[in-house]
Amino acid sequence: MLKDIANGIQMGLDGKSFEGSIKFDCGKDGVIVLSNDQVSTQDQDTDCTIRISRDNLTKLLTGKLNPMTGLALGKLKVSGNVSVAMKLGQLLG
Repeated sequence: MLKDIANGIQMGLDGKSFEGSIKFDCGKDGVIVLSNDQVSTQDQDTDCTIRISRDNLTKLLTGKLNPMTGLALGKLKVSGNVSVAMKLGQLLG
């Protein structure tokens, strides 16, 4: 399932550039890493980590979960370089 989400993110990046690296940590479901304009499901160290459930990640990426609301409600947690997470919002928006 995460591989399908990762593929969707990769297609959404077509023609766009992302500086930095970010990891969506979905716990037991695995991780999605965006680094150097490439998306993978291989775990690695990143500038920023977002801990989020797979369901909430899908909602976030489809616009059904506002990032700030998600933070306020504890549906996602950001650690590391928060400015990288802010860039992600502009990229996916």
